[in-house]
Amino acid sequence: MHKILLRTSSLLILFAFTTYFWLNSYKEAAAMHIMEGFLPIGWAIFWWLLTIPFILYGLRNIQKKLKENPELKMMLGLSAAFAFVLSALKIPSVTGSSSHPTGVGLGTILFGPTVMTVLGTIVLLFQSLLLAHGGITTLGANAFSMAVIGPFIVFAIFKLTRKLGVSFSIAVFFAAMLGDLGTYLVTSIQLALAFPAEVSGFLGSFTKFASIFALTQIPIAISEGLLTVIVMNLLTKYNLSELQQLKILKGASRS
Repeated sequence: MHKILLRTSSLLILFAFTTYFWLNSYKEAAAMHIMEGFLPIGWAIFWWLLTIPFILYGLRNIQKKLKENPELKMMLGLSAAFAFVLSALKIPSVTGSSSHPTGVGLGTILFGPTVMTVLGTIVLLFQSLLLAHGGITTLGANAFSMAVIGPFIVFAIFKLTRKLGVSFSIAVFFAAMLGDLGTYLVTSIQLALAFPAEVSGFLGSFTKFASIFALTQIPIAISEGLLTVIVMNLLTKYNLSELQQLKILKGASRS
């Protein structure tokens, strides 16, 4: 089963690079996560300071989980590869940013939000270095929206819907979809704080950014929710024991 996960992770990463360069070979590098140098330095530092504690706590959680269940390393790698693939597929949107899936739903449901904070930040770092997608100074801001807030929304929605008796697949769908949308609401807030409108201020700027993002992000979020359900259903079929170790499923049921 580990070989299957390894092959799947490798194929996902290969697919990400191939699709990325095919879609973006003739586009300017300005369409990405909040790009390098786009945020004022004060805001860039602010978002870094907010993100670092979550990263440190997430590293402790990863160490603890792998110490207890070292066989989960491949599942962790699969979660990172899934996030890398989806978040690398970008659609130009607001100036200085872009719309794209986040891919954080899968890893969050499997390992929890702070673990996904670490994986998401690593994904964003590699994308900024290898794909010119994002930046180092803006990494804190991008990580806060996609790898901190996004996973916590996913986690809260998944737990809430399961407690309400919603089926496993529907809970996964809404968690991944709303986590994606939540990420872009935070990105809109970040851009509005840094660049308030001259007349209407923060609220006017936020309304502009959020409305433009919504045009592309709503269908993307729905698609991400459906894809996350498909991948999770495959894991319940072929990796049921690992999911039970992670306490995602109890027994053999996923209702």
